[in-house]
Amino acid sequence: MAENMSLLGLEDELTCSICLCLFENPVSLICGHSFCANCLEATWNDRVSSLSCPQCRMVFTSKPELKKNTVLSAVLDAYRIKAGVSEPVKEHFEVKMKDPDVIKCDNCMEAKAVKTCLTCMASYCEEHVRPHRENAIFRAHQLSDPLPDLMERLCSDHGKLMEFYCNQHQSCMCSTCLQDMHKGCEFITADERRFKQKTDLTDKLNILDVKMDKNQQVMTQMKEQQVKLKELATTRKRILETEYRQIREMIDRDEKEAMLTIDKEQEKGQSKLVTMIKKFNENIEKMSRTKSEINILLDQSQSLAFIKASVDLPSVVNFEPHNPRVNVESKEVIAYHASAVALKEWITKLMQQPLENRISLLKPGMQKAPIAWFDPSAHLTSPSPTSGPKAKAPGTKQKNFSKPAKDQKDRKDQKPNKPRNPSKGANPVFSKSMENLLDITVKTVDIPDINPPAVSPDVLNSVKRSDLLKYGTILNFDVRTAHKRILLTENNTKATVSDDPAHYPDIPLRFSVCSQVLCTKGFSQGRHYWEIKMSSNNFCGLGLAYGRIDRKGPSSRLGRNADSWCVEWFNVKLSAWHNSIETVLQNPNPSRVGVLLDCDQGSATFYNVQDRAYPFHTFVFPFIEAVYPAFWIFSNTSSVTLCKLNN
Repeated sequence: MAENMSLLGLEDELTCSICLCLFENPVSLICGHSFCANCLEATWNDRVSSLSCPQCRMVFTSKPELKKNTVLSAVLDAYRIKAGVSEPVKEHFEVKMKDPDVIKCDNCMEAKAVKTCLTCMASYCEEHVRPHRENAIFRAHQLSDPLPDLMERLCSDHGKLMEFYCNQHQSCMCSTCLQDMHKGCEFITADERRFKQKTDLTDKLNILDVKMDKNQQVMTQMKEQQVKLKELATTRKRILETEYRQIREMIDRDEKEAMLTIDKEQEKGQSKLVTMIKKFNENIEKMSRTKSEINILLDQSQSLAFIKASVDLPSVVNFEPHNPRVNVESKEVIAYHASAVALKEWITKLMQQPLENRISLLKPGMQKAPIAWFDPSAHLTSPSPTSGPKAKAPGTKQKNFSKPAKDQKDRKDQKPNKPRNPSKGANPVFSKSMENLLDITVKTVDIPDINPPAVSPDVLNSVKRSDLLKYGTILNFDVRTAHKRILLTENNTKATVSDDPAHYPDIPLRFSVCSQVLCTKGFSQGRHYWEIKMSSNNFCGLGLAYGRIDRKGPSSRLGRNADSWCVEWFNVKLSAWHNSIETVLQNPNPSRVGVLLDCDQGSATFYNVQDRAYPFHTFVFPFIEAVYPAFWIFSNTSSVTLCKLNN
């Protein structure tokens, strides 16, 4: 009686609120209420306006996806078995996501199987699996969760369970196959193979997740680069528009002055002609009066008065009239015209030149320091106290941390080098690397010479090489940092650029964008000196860098960040770079360069090494950690060699 009352209470919970019968193909909505699938579909088909839950009236903006409530279906099956209610004929109901087929008990063919016996090769429901759990006879039988592919696990030749896996033939086999066709083969159990396969697939999933995350990170960086590139392009366009507008304003102003000069010459000529016309009118009036007097006398030709009369011609008769040559071709107007023609021809010739040659034509003797007054990274990070020199706006004085090598007297005695034609002698290498795009962020403006800060006397004038060799150190290139285009030879003391990439492993320390390499040894205290031999002064850079310098991004170029300093030969120009600020230097065209690093004083001086050592640039900066000798090489077949200091 108690069991019947319990089943009666359970029946109320398993009744559809639409048809008031036991659930058939029960589905649940997100509000938690369940209905027969066909009842809910029929209710919604009758409604045209809106979709809502028939019980709580929750409104859905779109038709929800109906999924079978498997838990409720299992409870219904158990209830029907206990209550002896026959299962109604289920109408076909399609859902978008079909549940796996329910495995039936092989004994009663009705109830849902809960276990599969791998010994009996059959599936059993809760009722018929009891003998396997309670009877000691079945203790040796192996039970598992219900298997949908039970028949597929049987060997087609021997009808036994394929519980082994042949590694050699990569196929499943039964115990008879193991003793027959696969005798002598290496094998493992099916469970071991399944575990190994699952582990392998899990590892592949992890690899895919890591790679997808890296790709997503790179995509995020590229999107940020797109935004930054747009900002750089906008700022650069604004700067160029200002420069070209100022050029046009100067030309327009000069044109207005030329037109004003012509107007003045025209007014001057008009005034002269008006004056002369007035004078001629006066002369004509005088001669007309004299003519009238003569005509009057001629009318009295029969009188005695005619005989006594006399008429004198006016003095203007002696003036021979002429048309003066009046024009606007004054010396000033001719000068304006000639200068305009010459300017037009000069601009035409300039515009016909390649872009990289125009600076040398415009400023063949440019020796003054430039101001990097536009820093695109300034709005991203605030400069630290140790980030090097700061750029100021044009027209303001700038504290020069990049010191000129020689004093004013030496500068007068030294003749400037003639700029070479970039098309001759230079190696115009613009290969696959993106490094040439990194020079667009600096604008150079001439500034007056300013007095450099005081420096120790040993860096202002040439010094004996023997005095520097006292601080000599032995260096080697660090192959872990070398870009794949850089080939290291001679015990890692010579670096050469090659088009054939080296087979270096991809590690975080390696430069991947710029063809650069660091040395193995870094310095944080004391004095250290080394020398470098260069095959050519073209597209190469020598400098220093902190070990934390970026290795992957476009800002990893030496001197284009706050973590590195370098002197760089780019085509025919020698510049000092730090934190994307360029200082154009006089190029001594050295074949051997010495570097004296004074960690205690916070300076690095570069020398042109000949019979003596001639300093041509000094960086002054405070050290916050160890710095490493760093090198950038770009031209094909170009090389730099770390010299032995005993020669």
